[in-house]
Amino acid sequence: MKIALMDSGIGLLAAAAAVRRLRPDADLVLSSDPDGMPWGPRTAESLTDRALMVARAAAELDPDALIVACNTATVHALDALRAALEPGIPVIGTVPAIKPAAARGGKVAIWATPGTTGSPYQRGLIRSFAGGVDVTEVPCPGLADAVQWADPDAVARTVAAAAALTPPDVTDVVLGCTHYELVEDPIRAALDERTGGAALTYHGSADAVAAQALRRIGVGPAPAADPTGTLTVLLTTRPSALPAEALTYAEGRLLDAATPALPLPTEAPAVH
Repeated sequence: MKIALMDSGIGLLAAAAAVRRLRPDADLVLSSDPDGMPWGPRTAESLTDRALMVARAAAELDPDALIVACNTATVHALDALRAALEPGIPVIGTVPAIKPAAARGGKVAIWATPGTTGSPYQRGLIRSFAGGVDVTEVPCPGLADAVQWADPDAVARTVAAAAALTPPDVTDVVLGCTHYELVEDPIRAALDERTGGAALTYHGSADAVAAQALRRIGVGPAPAADPTGTLTVLLTTRPSALPAEALTYAEGRLLDAATPALPLPTEAPAVH
């Protein structure tokens, strides 16, 4: 069994780690686009072109399913990705966990990128799943970039700024960008200070997306297997190791324990 995941950067780590925990025997393909990131400022057409390139690179390795581990790519490119790859490869998008957060009936804060905050896409999800619930949209400028480059000072600054915009009486927090799930601990710490230590419930997408991918291919969770499934990393279609930034996160270190499925390129000798 082989599961591919795609994103512009390392936001796919959370969903990939969730798949690994559910199916330690699964072979994973992580396909991202460091040469073309960030995708957020691109036009919908340009973003879709980059997403199709990244997805097709993963598809060449014959995965059983492809997870679009990026909210922005899901918004703009999911239809094109499904048209290109299905029915041969099921394509699973990532949607912010607004529905389960709202179902608890408390006060919801949705942390998201500035481009997603207030967008017709997110407002549509709020109308569909959070009618009658007190919802605050919290823009988090710079947070995804800080996570991508594993900059703890920038993470602390951007998390603090978003926490200051979050109502102190909030009960549920939606992590509306896949990158944010990698820094849930700093987010929790900042919001604990903001809310006076009130118990909050956090809602990410990684576990639900991983479980949906397994359902789409007709398999369920499995106990730990020996050996662990392999790992293939594609950086803008090039076979590679996980980038150094990925290894600063627990999810990246979990994935890095796997055996590479493809030989990594050796560095070309210098020419004088």
